Amino acid sequence: MRKQLISLFAAAIFAAGPLVSDSQARDAGLPSMIRDAEIETTIRAYATPIFTAAGLDPRAVHVYLLESDEINAFVAGGMNLFIYTGLLVKTERPNQLVGVMAHETGHIAGGHLARVQDALRSATIEMILATVLGAAAGIAGRNGGVAGAGMLGGQSMAQASLLQYSRTMEASADAAALTFLDRTHQSSRGLLEFFGILQKQEHILFGQPNPYLINHPLTSDRIANVQEHVDRSPYSNVPDPPAWIEAHKRMVAKLIGYLWPLDRVLQQYPETDKSLYARYARSIAYFRVGQLQAALAPIDSLIAEHPQDPYFLEQKGQILYESGRGAEALPYYEKAVALAPDQPLIRMELAQVQIEQENPALVKPAIEQMKQVVQAEPRNPGAWRLLGIAYGRDGQMGQAALALAESAADAGRIAEARQQANAALAQLPEGSPGWLRAQDILTTTQPTPQ
Repeated sequence: MRKQLISLFAAAIFAAGPLVSDSQARDAGLPSMIRDAEIETTIRAYATPIFTAAGLDPRAVHVYLLESDEINAFVAGGMNLFIYTGLLVKTERPNQLVGVMAHETGHIAGGHLARVQDALRSATIEMILATVLGAAAGIAGRNGGVAGAGMLGGQSMAQASLLQYSRTMEASADAAALTFLDRTHQSSRGLLEFFGILQKQEHILFGQPNPYLINHPLTSDRIANVQEHVDRSPYSNVPDPPAWIEAHKRMVAKLIGYLWPLDRVLQQYPETDKSLYARYARSIAYFRVGQLQAALAPIDSLIAEHPQDPYFLEQKGQILYESGRGAEALPYYEKAVALAPDQPLIRMELAQVQIEQENPALVKPAIEQMKQVVQAEPRNPGAWRLLGIAYGRDGQMGQAALALAESAADAGRIAEARQQANAALAQLPEGSPGWLRAQDILTTTQPTPQ
């Protein structure tokens, strides 16, 4: 699992207010974004049938995970779905999470908040999060300074919160969700159960506003409508697929292992619990606090029982790599990539380990790995940056500059993107594909005349 605080940088999209600094972001409780191949695969498996039922191209809908204990999810910037880890952990079974995603898909399919979505559509993910979460933090905390960073061009936008749906929109998204669930022959009971979880949370927050309920006002009418559908739908008693239940338990265990303090992890998964999920969570939790041997024992037992599981192999690779044992980590990452060749994140982890071994023989293999990563994720600034480093280690300075230009452009660092693109032009053969791409970057990052 990889984690980063969202960088909140200056850009034209924030013309209406001051920026939120990284320290302000932390103080305001803005979440960091996390990436994990296993969890993303699980969520994608749940979401794809819903996206298809909604008439959307599943490949065009991007799902992002945000680290926060809060129960929340939202859509922004067109076809981008953001899910908080708190929501993932609080869901008790797959159907509850599927119900939430079906509801959010209803907002996408219904074009709700289209004006805001259009304004954010061409922004980077970092910009979207700075905008949306800055506004949400200001609303929840009634902090005008923080909220000011999240408002887009004009006084009218500054007078309304982003992502606050009307009751009509909420009812419409609920109705769409129920339709999507029926079309995929899935139960709507999970959505009803999720509403029950929200109500319980609302009662224990002692007057503190629930972020999900700020954005998605929950009413008795909405609950009654979903209950009525559950009562008459022929699919209400359809169980979760066993493979989904297994994946959900693993996802929750992994998140708890990474995000909860060790003592709390051990309360949830005590040493007496020898289940796969408990060992997975404990291994990760011990690794996070530097107890290497305690971390290795359970992950080794899992690999012994499931030698073809790429995610257990990836996890051991990460434990070894981040403990300063990169050479030992390499074969685990290599086998994980061989078992899961369609996972760009694992390829990226392998390439990073290869590059950091300071072994010239591993540089070209790292380049090949990263070329596949950026082909799968062409708007991943971190991947382009790592490819640029690999090219630089290999002495291909023109290609390195081009990759760094791609990274900067995708992250919204326009001046840096133009600087690197010009460096690429100076070193690549005129008329070559790389040279032409550098020209494209200069064209697309051309400052707009005032």
